[in-house]
Amino acid sequence: MRPDDDACWPALPYDAWKHTYATLHLWSQVVGKVALALAAPLNHSWAVALRVTPRGLTTRPLPHGERTFTIQFDFLDHQLRIGASDGETRTLALAPRSVADFYRELLATLEAMRLPVKIHPMSTELPEPIRLDRDTQHHAYDPEYVDRLRRILVQVDRVFTDSQCAFVGKCSPVNFFWGSFDLAVTRFSGRRAPPRDGPAFQQDAYSHDVISHGFWPGSGPVLEPAFYAYAVPEPGGLKEARVQPDAAYYHRELGEFILPYETVRQADSPDKMILAFIDSTYDRAAELAHWDREALDRVTATG
Repeated sequence: MRPDDDACWPALPYDAWKHTYATLHLWSQVVGKVALALAAPLNHSWAVALRVTPRGLTTRPLPHGERTFTIQFDFLDHQLRIGASDGETRTLALAPRSVADFYRELLATLEAMRLPVKIHPMSTELPEPIRLDRDTQHHAYDPEYVDRLRRILVQVDRVFTDSQCAFVGKCSPVNFFWGSFDLAVTRFSGRRAPPRDGPAFQQDAYSHDVISHGFWPGSGPVLEPAFYAYAVPEPGGLKEARVQPDAAYYHRELGEFILPYETVRQADSPDKMILAFIDSTYDRAAELAHWDREALDRVTATG
């Protein structure tokens, strides 16, 4: 069994850090909404998603007139770093503070840097929406668990990137979605999907047939960190499909396959277990949905 402080795959028990998790999720939505207000409308919301860095998470370069800037969560020095293309840099402390305080200071700092922006202050993708600019309930920040999350995201980003190599069809970057607070990578069949109800960003995300894989720290009906896999539209028979590893299962309420993170971190080879999960769920979903595997999968030379 791996120790809790394992350098690459540390434990992340939900109950131990759930308050920090909730605060960090809402902070990420404030940053994400800045990106949403400024970024070009790239397909599937890819321009507004965050990306993993060795130190945490960052926006893509955001345009503001002739200048661009990024906002980076540095989970090693525990700072939010704003860097503009003209060299100007400002930092905000990541420490116990309310979401409302974080909201005010970030927007005031952008104003002071001549990068003013207006954002919609209501949270997204939460069961009970929260006014970010008025939220004083969420204010926890435990740097130890934030760094554990960083270490996990660095490893998952690496493995997810490797998993794309055998697929030659359209595939997303490895994106961190601040609305749902998860890291995800998505493969596309190239076929148009049936029209989907729901908000515009979901209609855009599922405009074509997809098979997605991701990691998220747990919420709702699964209160533990987990890897997931799903297909949209879901083909008949997928719920009953056998996938690898044995610890993976289909969660009927979520409509997704789940692989508990704790099982992965204790495996002899976490990389191999994650890749087995990705490969087997993709194989089952793609076969049942009749994807054109000859066109989409890389042919490996043998002999």
